[in-house]
Amino acid sequence: MVVPRVQAAIAQAFGEEFRDTDPVVRPSQFADIQVNAAMALAKKVGLAPRDAAARIVESLELDGLCTGVEISGPGFINLTFDGTWIEELLNAQASQPQGGPETQAQRVVVDYSSPNVAKEMHVGHLRTTVVGDSLVRVLEALGHTVIRQNHIGDWGTPFGMLIEHWLEIGEDSPEAALLVEDPSAFYQAARAKFDGDPDFATRARLRVVSLQSAHEETLEVWQRLVDHSKVYFNAIYATLGVSLEDDHIAGESSYDPHLAQLCQELEERGLARVSEGALCTFPAGFTGRDGEPLPLIIRKSDGGYGYATTDLATIRYRVQDLQADRILYVVGAPQNVHLRMVMESAREAGWLPDTVEATHVQIGNVLGEDGKILKSRSGTPVKLMALLDEAVDRARAVVDSSRPDLPEDVRAVTARQVGIGAVKYADLSVGHDTEYVFDFDRMLALSGNTGPYVQYAAARIRSILRKAGEAESVGEAGSLVGVAGSPGEPVAGEPTAAASIAVVEPAERALALHLLEYGANLRRVGELLEPHRLCAYLFELAQLFTSFYDQCPVLKADDSVRQSRLALCALVLHRLSEGLDVLGIETPENM
Repeated sequence: MVVPRVQAAIAQAFGEEFRDTDPVVRPSQFADIQVNAAMALAKKVGLAPRDAAARIVESLELDGLCTGVEISGPGFINLTFDGTWIEELLNAQASQPQGGPETQAQRVVVDYSSPNVAKEMHVGHLRTTVVGDSLVRVLEALGHTVIRQNHIGDWGTPFGMLIEHWLEIGEDSPEAALLVEDPSAFYQAARAKFDGDPDFATRARLRVVSLQSAHEETLEVWQRLVDHSKVYFNAIYATLGVSLEDDHIAGESSYDPHLAQLCQELEERGLARVSEGALCTFPAGFTGRDGEPLPLIIRKSDGGYGYATTDLATIRYRVQDLQADRILYVVGAPQNVHLRMVMESAREAGWLPDTVEATHVQIGNVLGEDGKILKSRSGTPVKLMALLDEAVDRARAVVDSSRPDLPEDVRAVTARQVGIGAVKYADLSVGHDTEYVFDFDRMLALSGNTGPYVQYAAARIRSILRKAGEAESVGEAGSLVGVAGSPGEPVAGEPTAAASIAVVEPAERALALHLLEYGANLRRVGELLEPHRLCAYLFELAQLFTSFYDQCPVLKADDSVRQSRLALCALVLHRLSEGLDVLGIETPENM
């Protein structure tokens, strides 16, 4: 909106090398916005901040956009927008459906969730799954082609004992059903046999060789283990409302046939050498505490392969076969050094060209009230499904208490939407690389930067529009059409006034200006891979709507003002619903 004009003015004033300068746009007490770029530019261009600001103002093209431009303090540029211009943009958004914000489309591969077969998904998987899915939705909304990759752990030495255990208990035994109902119990039973029965352990080790040799019966059992785990994974994903499907699975097993050739190629090209019996690469820039080059083991001394080998194979596949322009790894922060070494090794091998961007989206830990990694009372990781069930149960208790007038089935749906939405929003509203304390009371609060607060604002607007429709058939014009510059499908079935939006009162103006920033905010989220910025935008939008509704009567206003404000309410609802949907959070009809 304003940023490109300010950047063009900076380039005209000081040269093209400054075109990409951040204008540092902030709210202002004295105008609509404040441009603070002159403060940072002053030293670079050899001018006092106020003089630098004056040069920028001289070059600004703001005809038809601003009614006031002034320099204040040490070099702040205060801009006051033309009210007519604001109204024109808002009404264009409300009446002209368009696609997502303009951007240069890319093929983006996103690696996220990545649970292990025959193991329970725990709270540690929550963030990689939720953050990954939100980034997928954001990038798709921006017009990118997104390829989901669920790199599940479905290969390796543990499968020897798992397969042997399966063969002993039989597919029809109650224990076999644990793979879907309680995967950790199945795994622990196999582990107990492995640790306590030498004969079983010997058979399990031989079974690993059988698996790697593609023995038919062993592969059949392995596939059953994977299929049962898929049922469990999908139950979690359905509860979370995550868009991962079976077609997105690209587990470790899919790369196994290529690992020997990969190692051979690296060794023949002089990029890998044997060190202490293991084949290693030594990517540039990584050294140990002793200052010696840090090895990345790609073939262990016993001839087996590890995560580094598989990760190198995934990069090669994603670049060569999937034709990725950008690869995102939504993985825990402790894996950062490992992933950077893998990426550098891939670049040295030519498998990750400079034209392809690879990024580790680091995921911080979920903590308990004691400030330590969240665990159950027994000291084991908290089971994800149990945590989600508790969130829904707690939300149901609140809904039953506050809205006993709603039918039972509506209360059940609302509780699920609020409970799951609260957990996801709490996760997404903080920087993905930071830790946060898991607190149900805070997550489910109807005040503060929470999912229920934003959902309630949307439900409140729906109630307003329904009342308006019941009173005067406001909805005869049809549902709200797609908003210009916003992604996704229109918000269907919401009545809206056919009138134009007029921006008169200060609260209307503040709300209108924030609405106009949605597209720029979404693009920023896609560039920086930071969903918490969208949460902050939606929270502020909900706050501004509350201030507007408190200060500007809607249903009791005179007819023309009423119609304008109903149209503004409908536009806010669309933005809230679109934004929550991009985060993967549903918008309840009633709260």
